[in-house]
Amino acid sequence: MAGSKTGSQGSGAAKAASPTKASKFSVPLVYRLFFLIIEPISALVGAYYAHLDQTTYLNLTHASSAPSLIPTGTSIVLSQLANLYSLFALNEALVLRSTSDIRVWKTVLFCLLVADIGHLYTVRQLGPQIYWSVTKWNAIDWGNIPFVYLGAILRVAFLCNVGLGVKAQNLVKKRK
Repeated sequence: MAGSKTGSQGSGAAKAASPTKASKFSVPLVYRLFFLIIEPISALVGAYYAHLDQTTYLNLTHASSAPSLIPTGTSIVLSQLANLYSLFALNEALVLRSTSDIRVWKTVLFCLLVADIGHLYTVRQLGPQIYWSVTKWNAIDWGNIPFVYLGAILRVAFLCNVGLGVKAQNLVKKRK
């Protein structure tokens, strides 16, 4: 009896763990290029500068407040930021690459959208002109403002099923 009980639990667990065909969809090329390649590479570039070229990172962020000698605490925080950029890149590139389940894609992209909003909020201390003074932007500003907006716009479009087709929309409705 114990053997049959274990056998039935095992098959139930296997059924619950196996992905259903109904949850699979095909991700349009624009989303795959941006979320699986372009954005993770960009995050790794940010990680490189935040950890290995901290002086440049701070000078590009806000030159007038960048110290000539980076305090240990600031260096640690920048290395932690680099670690988070790496986590961001790996989560996006590897988690999304590992599944064709639209629910997983939408969950990850929603979390990243929240991070986009937070990221845009953090640069507010540079003044409102940071959001629109295109001619004054340096390399890090281009990454902090329009690139983040682009990512956010693509995430909102994905979450709203733009370009996903009727099949993807139906997959989300079936789950509800």
